[in-house]
Amino acid sequence: MTSSPDRISVRGARVHNLKAVDVDIPLRELVAIAGVSGSGKSSLALGVLYAEGSRRYVEALSTYTRRRMAHAPRAAVDSVEHVPAALALRQRPGVPGVRSTFGTSTELLNVLRLMFSRLASHVCPNGHRVPPTIDVAAEVPFACPECGEQVQAPGAEQLAFNSEGACPVCTGTGVVRDVDDASLVPDESKTLDEGAVLPWQMFNFKVQPTIVREFGVRTDVPFRDLADWEKEIVLDGPEEKKHIVFATKNGVHELDFTFRNARLTVTEELKRATDEKRLKRVARFLREGTCRACGGTRLSERARLPRIGDLGLADVTAMTLDDVVAWAPSVTATLPAEMREMADALVETLQHMALRLVELGLGYLTLDRAGSTLSTGERQRVQLARAVRNRTTGVLYVLDEPSIGLHPSNVEGLLGVMHDLLADGNSVVFVDHDVQILREASWLVEIGPGSGTDGGRVIAQGTAADLAGDPGSLLSGFLTGAEPVVVRERAEEAAMFDGGRIHLATDALHTVHPLEVDLPRGRLVAVTGVSGSGKTTLVLESLVPALGAHADPDGGTRLPAHVRALDAPGIRRVHTVDATPIGINVRSTVATYSGVFDDLRKAYAATEEAQRRGLSASDFSYNTGSLACPRCQGTGQVSLDVQFLPDVDIACPDCGGSRYAPQASEIRRNGLSLPDILALTAHEALDAVGDVPRVGRRLRALVDLGLGYLTLGEDTPALSGGEAQRLKLATELHRDQSDAVFVLDEPSVGLHPLDVRTLLRVLERLTDRGATVVVIEHDLDLIANADYVIDMGPGGGEAGGRIIAVGTPEAVARDERSATGRFLLEHLGGERVTR
Repeated sequence: MTSSPDRISVRGARVHNLKAVDVDIPLRELVAIAGVSGSGKSSLALGVLYAEGSRRYVEALSTYTRRRMAHAPRAAVDSVEHVPAALALRQRPGVPGVRSTFGTSTELLNVLRLMFSRLASHVCPNGHRVPPTIDVAAEVPFACPECGEQVQAPGAEQLAFNSEGACPVCTGTGVVRDVDDASLVPDESKTLDEGAVLPWQMFNFKVQPTIVREFGVRTDVPFRDLADWEKEIVLDGPEEKKHIVFATKNGVHELDFTFRNARLTVTEELKRATDEKRLKRVARFLREGTCRACGGTRLSERARLPRIGDLGLADVTAMTLDDVVAWAPSVTATLPAEMREMADALVETLQHMALRLVELGLGYLTLDRAGSTLSTGERQRVQLARAVRNRTTGVLYVLDEPSIGLHPSNVEGLLGVMHDLLADGNSVVFVDHDVQILREASWLVEIGPGSGTDGGRVIAQGTAADLAGDPGSLLSGFLTGAEPVVVRERAEEAAMFDGGRIHLATDALHTVHPLEVDLPRGRLVAVTGVSGSGKTTLVLESLVPALGAHADPDGGTRLPAHVRALDAPGIRRVHTVDATPIGINVRSTVATYSGVFDDLRKAYAATEEAQRRGLSASDFSYNTGSLACPRCQGTGQVSLDVQFLPDVDIACPDCGGSRYAPQASEIRRNGLSLPDILALTAHEALDAVGDVPRVGRRLRALVDLGLGYLTLGEDTPALSGGEAQRLKLATELHRDQSDAVFVLDEPSVGLHPLDVRTLLRVLERLTDRGATVVVIEHDLDLIANADYVIDMGPGGGEAGGRIIAVGTPEAVARDERSATGRFLLEHLGGERVTR
């Protein structure tokens, strides 16, 4: 009897920067792939294991089916043996549409709809409430015991806001967009003739003041001095035709014009806003509000009628998952004996589906929470829980940074999900940097030693204990705890506010209570707390827009309504540096984004050979210049159509991927052409073209950011989130930043512990130049190195929303109320955390 394979055998992997890697990946085990940023760990996990597993599965299908599926091309690898069908749970799941909620994305709502269809009391046509009956599930007609009318109980589909149960006013979205009257006349000291009504000015209806005069409205007095009836005509007057006389540079004209009031001007423009640019112009005059017809529940009146006990479907979906789990077992007791077996089955299904979501720390979320408002980490954990529930076997799950957005207290729930996948006979490979998770892997593969061309090799593999004793491993000191935690000089507690403070006071918003907080100026501040504790609300929805309004007092930006006070003397700029991809196509490169490309083109246009040929800087552009490769039009690649197989993108045969025609190679500076320069890493280019002042300065910034391994011609959309985030900081390191606040949302995402140290050096350079740096973080290394910590909680959702502890990392670590503090104390070398 032949034994089944126990490992995936990879030979000669050359995806991206992998250097003919040979490696064996154990099957049906928990395998971690780690390495510094840009080392090639994702190339191995996603570019080889997932790509080959998914491709081979698709190729086993019929040609007819394959033609209708998007699938990956063959990976650059000599051989991959014994790879199972693969599924990838990616680092950044897509943001759901307006119709998605936490309840729909987890499929919990499907079970609740079935419960309210089968187990609820329904209403007869005459409005009488009929007690629960098993006749509904048996699909037997039954009559109202009070009036005898036949009762039509709704099916689950008729309770769905994405189907027959949708509110007719908001069409199941729960929100409506109304005109914001305050935005129509932003400056009431102006007269109508002076342009007081902004939409009339913006959308070229400047004749409207002349028409409104025909209604008797005064147009030569400040808007604030108009009578109420005059204002009402301006804002909401009738669409009546008026005969008007008006003058232009071409003479005097008499015409009949229909009056368009200020609100109508906006709503008509909204109908015509077919592109993003026009929609943005109109959006400034709109406010999004809760649908009054359904109260934001998204449901029609009929869908809101069924009740289990005293609760309707909308009442239950407004609960947190924790509360739904507590409520569900009480349902059975409200029902007749013959319905209880069915009820128990439905309740058990709901509880089983909810179990892992709660263990993953999502119990604070309400089921009606809009999917688009979930964080990246929350969306990925929903993905994970769904994967476990599918009960597959023999599948290779490739998880990309599953620790994103996870507070240390939720890591055990994540490990539980992974072990559930293994228990069902699957294999799990995950890419991560969190030492707490890496220690739990049964096998680790470490890629490195460096990034880009300095990486792409297997430098260590084995168990955590094996790596701890391996001199080639860069992780070993972090796995054993031998590496120091605090690696920068932090501010003394007594001197924390010597540079001043930013004071913020807010009213309640979402589940966050009214808050007052001080942030020390010129320091590195970490905002921490479990998922859903209010970090995003405090920083991104309160502090950032408040500082934006403060920094632009004359720009029309208003302080958010829930912000009571902001005191930020001297702050003139606020930068939100996120990890979203840079650019949308291959024409955006490291060279163009960092700003070195324009100066390089000028430098090459100034060479003697370029002058002799009459070439200017524009000729050296690979997007529009005369030296761009005519075949690929400067993209460096061409797409081959191979019928029913997926299109294959290859390096352009004419230019070899350089983006330039052969003539560009004839123009050299210090022996190198511009295509040669774009093929260099930032570190290599510093030696070659660092004599061009602005180029040298910007390349040095890239090297200092730990991005020296990126090639100048590398496509920016392909950069990792951490790389994109640091690249966005490249132009800020050499300026005085004493008037600036930098806000980074989880900048440690995707970073090896050594990369976190590089990031800390970058952030310290900003604070050294006077910047106030605020990071929303879960990474204990980064938190431990902050000057000041603001910890929110104590829990998530309704159980959070308060500031629990503030102060130095040590002060927060000692605070027994702080969930973050328990783990931070252990990390700083105090007593071990009690789990």
